[in-house]
Amino acid sequence: MKNVNDFEIIDSVIAGNHSDYRFLIDRYKNKAFGMLRRMLRNDADAEEVLQDCFLKAYKNLSGFNRKSKFSTWFFRIVYNTALNRINSAARKQEKERTDLESLDNFHFGEQDNLSELEEKKELITKLVNQLPPKYSAVVTLFYVEEQTIEEIAGIMNMTESNVKVMLFRARKSLKDYITQNNLEGELR
Repeated sequence: MKNVNDFEIIDSVIAGNHSDYRFLIDRYKNKAFGMLRRMLRNDADAEEVLQDCFLKAYKNLSGFNRKSKFSTWFFRIVYNTALNRINSAARKQEKERTDLESLDNFHFGEQDNLSELEEKKELITKLVNQLPPKYSAVVTLFYVEEQTIEEIAGIMNMTESNVKVMLFRARKSLKDYITQNNLEGELR
């Protein structure tokens, strides 16, 4: 089903071919996991939330109105579910305190060897992981998932202007951190 678009798969699932949903899972699991991993900073939580997201999407598939791409709709579910998990964890931590606290697709010069590329990729991933979750999400959606500003606005339920501001602030935070910690040479 590689040449079949998302809407055709959705139609097939709604028509009763429930096993076809695996094609949507296969299409989006890696990208969604990458986003969740950056937002939640924990592989086990990311895997659990990813399963929840696919289950939510499956249960609400008939309500998908097709005004946007499936990926936009699905990543909005992923983003909101991750935020709920983050907020829940923050509330739990606050309660406990009261009771007793990869980028995968960055492009580098051709002169870099494989180990240097891996080191740079690892450093950039660590830097992005240090951003607040919303900044990490917007950077991941824009640079790794290659979503447009408009799609990100739909996913994150905010205006395109707000997405641009968040992207600007995330870049500035990364640049400031790199400068303050003298990491410029490591990224060249």
